[in-house]
Amino acid sequence: MGNAPPPLPIARTVDALRDQVRDWRRQGLSVAFVPTMGALHEGHLTLVREGGRRADRVVASVFVNPTQFAAHEDLGTYPRREAEDAAMLAGAGCHLLFAPDPDQMYPEGFVTSVAVGGPSRGLESDFRPHFFGGVAVVVAKLLNQVQADVAVFGEKDYQQLMVVTRMARDLDIPTRIVGAPTMRDGHGLALSSRNAYLSDAQLDVARRLNGILAEAAIKAADRRPLPGIERDAYSDLLKAGFERVDYVAVRRADDLSAFPTGVVDGPARILAAAWLGKTRLIDNLAV
Repeated sequence: MGNAPPPLPIARTVDALRDQVRDWRRQGLSVAFVPTMGALHEGHLTLVREGGRRADRVVASVFVNPTQFAAHEDLGTYPRREAEDAAMLAGAGCHLLFAPDPDQMYPEGFVTSVAVGGPSRGLESDFRPHFFGGVAVVVAKLLNQVQADVAVFGEKDYQQLMVVTRMARDLDIPTRIVGAPTMRDGHGLALSSRNAYLSDAQLDVARRLNGILAEAAIKAADRRPLPGIERDAYSDLLKAGFERVDYVAVRRADDLSAFPTGVVDGPARILAAAWLGKTRLIDNLAV
């Protein structure tokens, strides 16, 4: 058996985080950043490893951000397991965990918001109108706190990746935003912390999501009319056993705008969100 990695240092405050990053900078080292909400799985660890390929040191954050949850969503039950997460991060080559308390991120009197447009419009925003405002605030703060050379986000949350990329560009945040491919299980299901909520029977249904999107993506690439493709995929998800489908949509890959001609005429992405019980799954594929 190999030796276990040493315990991962944990910064609880912005000052402690910046002290460490400043020390690395003095040594001439580059820094990558991976933001997470914890409950880590292999998909998160691939982001850490990608950060390690792009920089000398990797900082990961674990913060369950309350501003991106609506009152009826699962903030209170979202899994929290810092010790296990820290061990997994250390094994993947992370050098520092930033794990602030809510009061550190949103001290008393905090009133600032970040309004985002462009790629935030539609899709997730139609069903979670609060979501990207909360994401924009916390990611802007984290990027400013860490001041990394590069930040790695997963493509599973593709709309979020596009929103963060646009925000960083618009606000002149110098950290380069990069996307890493979605990690999937052996059946094609995108890895997600929320998969732990699914029963065995629900997992069987969930693992059909990727295949249905793949079939629709092939039709879209053949320049078939998109309204019919989206309707058929929506219906196929319900037939597969999903209890509710929020959306299935084919959009431009760079800004998530719709194709005005109703057919794909450039790089595209198909995105979907669907429910099994109280668990909402999202996924997307390149067309």
